Amino acid sequence: MTSKTPSQDSRPILVLGSSGKTGRRIVERLHALGHTVRLGSRSATPAFDWEDRSTWAPVLAGVSAVYISYYPDLAAPGAPEAIAAFTEQALASGVHRLVLLSGRGEHEAQRAEQALQASGADWTILRCSWFMQNFSESVFLDGVRAGELALPVGAVPEPFIDADDIADVAVAALTDDRHIGQLYELTGPRLLTFAQAVETIAEATGRDIKFASISLDDYAAGAAEYGVPPDLVEFLRYLFSEVLDGRNALLADGVQRALGRAPRDFAEFAKGAARSGVWA
Repeated sequence: MTSKTPSQDSRPILVLGSSGKTGRRIVERLHALGHTVRLGSRSATPAFDWEDRSTWAPVLAGVSAVYISYYPDLAAPGAPEAIAAFTEQALASGVHRLVLLSGRGEHEAQRAEQALQASGADWTILRCSWFMQNFSESVFLDGVRAGELALPVGAVPEPFIDADDIADVAVAALTDDRHIGQLYELTGPRLLTFAQAVETIAEATGRDIKFASISLDDYAAGAAEYGVPPDLVEFLRYLFSEVLDGRNALLADGVQRALGRAPRDFAEFAKGAARSGVWA
């Protein structure tokens, strides 16, 4: 099979979660390559909502491929069933090229992967763990800015992955047929504990930023008090109590296999984010 170019296939590529950390990066890259992109979100036209299956067929109509990012996470109850149903709808709509963002060490995520693999679609799976951008764009940002990040985790190393690397692999998988049938485990080039990650950020910013290990109950209570929705609080409890047990404390070669280059290091990410002023 040969890779597709914009001149060969002018149909749009659908990006679900198009305003998310990976989705918006994928949209930017596809546009830069000359592809037409259809945004998959509740605010787009046509709108897409995982909770409203009547919105699925309109966004799938006439597209060539789909990047699937499930909200809130593939580890959430019901996610495998939703992925199976969406895949069935995609195939019925004539869309066979599906690229799934998945999670490392998550039972429900692997069930969702299996549903996609058994569907008959031309699939690629991107299996990832914690994003580096969680420190600069998401749940850990306020703590870093305040000078202390308190989390219910000890000295468990993680292979933090850069969302830019995920986006590069996703774009390759959406536009080049050689990635069909590949499961890429995407990690950074080294393992870091959360405390080491915060130390790296402190060095990059020149600020005094501390890491504190707290109990899971204290973290959940603080998140709820901060206004985090109850279902998201329970999901965070799951992540910190089960997934952060060392099961992902190993490196993988997915970025190298997919792109022929090494993944970005956390120190490089931290220097770039510090220059942007996001942690000022």
